[in-house]
Amino acid sequence: MAPASSKTPAVEIEVDDRVVRLSSPDRVYFSERGETKRDLLDYYLSVGPGIVRALRERPCMLHRFPKGVDGPKVHQKRLPAGAPPWVQTVRLHFPRYGLHADELCVTHLADVAWAVQMSTVEFHPWNSRRADTEKPDEWRIDLDPMPDCPFDTVRRAAAVTHEVLDELGAVGWPKTSGGSGLHVYVRIDPQWGFSDVRRGALAFAREVERRMPDDVTTTWWRKDRSPSDLFVDYNQNARDHTIAAAYSVRGNARGTVSAPLRWDEVADVEPQDLTIATMPARFAELGDLHEGIDDAVFDFSALLEWADRDEREGAAVPPEPDAQ
Repeated sequence: MAPASSKTPAVEIEVDDRVVRLSSPDRVYFSERGETKRDLLDYYLSVGPGIVRALRERPCMLHRFPKGVDGPKVHQKRLPAGAPPWVQTVRLHFPRYGLHADELCVTHLADVAWAVQMSTVEFHPWNSRRADTEKPDEWRIDLDPMPDCPFDTVRRAAAVTHEVLDELGAVGWPKTSGGSGLHVYVRIDPQWGFSDVRRGALAFAREVERRMPDDVTTTWWRKDRSPSDLFVDYNQNARDHTIAAAYSVRGNARGTVSAPLRWDEVADVEPQDLTIATMPARFAELGDLHEGIDDAVFDFSALLEWADRDEREGAAVPPEPDAQ
């Protein structure tokens, strides 16, 4: 007689008006505390309005971990096979390679749930939307510490970032990266291409560097940076460069989250405390701290004027990322 199967049966979960089948719900995905695939889905359902707002209408690359985050990672541009008919996509073209990809385009929380069924832990959206994928509507400021850079430096750089944004009249929406850095997002009109947005992002980064010259760098080559530097990574605004969305879980054993913050939290935040175990209660109490982001659109032309000024004064123009 064959032994009984130890595989946990799949479960069907209703997400608004759609049903998602979740296989292997008891598979452990996060080894530090033992959260499972079902726990991961429950987390995303608990922050549903936030993760959908962060991903809505954006091409989205998926970081999948079929065996849990201690196992191999799959970087998935194209929508995995077997998607229900209600899951939508957006086609992206890559002329340099003569290729295209139909990427997930979230319009509904069930899309997120289905991606979790396909072992997605991290969601990495473009900073443009499918109405015109070549025109970003999101400027991303990535405060990316080198290995020996203390988090206190990241906090101070965030404070300077906030200061400069205030001077520009721009509203910045901070979040943890889910790792060792911080991100700040700013809405912009989708009227400039990626190269222009990257130029303006570099001009902003140089202003932060001027105000913290001993700690912050915009040096292009990693080998030329100090291990204690904080790099303001303007390259995250280049075409096809993505970072984890607000509310995205990160693929580590602790299950940290790229968590939206209030500005007054930045000075004391401990990113390692913001996990799939703690975020549901935080979201229930505070709601989506990025809720107003679509209503706070900044005139990005001011930064293009800064970029023109810097270049007239002899600032080097770094190569496009694909030229590395």
